[in-house]
Amino acid sequence: MDQGFFLLFATVAVITALIVVLARNPVHSALALMACFLQISAVFVLLEAPLLAVVQIFVYVGAIMVLFLFVIMMIDVREAVLQRFLPGGNLPALALLVLLGAEMLVLVLSSDRFSVTEPAAMAEGDQIRALSTTLFADYLLPFEAASVILLAALVGAIVLARKESG
Repeated sequence: MDQGFFLLFATVAVITALIVVLARNPVHSALALMACFLQISAVFVLLEAPLLAVVQIFVYVGAIMVLFLFVIMMIDVREAVLQRFLPGGNLPALALLVLLGAEMLVLVLSSDRFSVTEPAAMAEGDQIRALSTTLFADYLLPFEAASVILLAALVGAIVLARKESG
């Protein structure tokens, strides 16, 4: 039964991720991204990680999607659609996508870190404590880098949304 739900959630997540990339309307793309985040949250529930599922919903569906929609509403979408982001066609972007996908596949297949093992029996409080210690001790630099990147994106959106005076 769990495998059936996982396949359902994973299939819907992949389809909504494709809609994010292929949608022409940025609002439709943002809504598809929100649906993808919800599917990933459902997978976390199947993995018996309710804390990650709730964090996924609060942080990504709540905060990040509001930020995305705020930026979409601030910029002039009609003008942005007329500009091409990759001059010269989509071949370089496709080649980069295939290269990154192959790299991810090699890393996942060659790493024993992603192998499925039986989790050690821990109390709920101990799991949260271990997660927070790992996040803020071992992965502090990537965590802070992500916050700086989000801040730069917000400042960039404000600069793009400002109308030229004069």
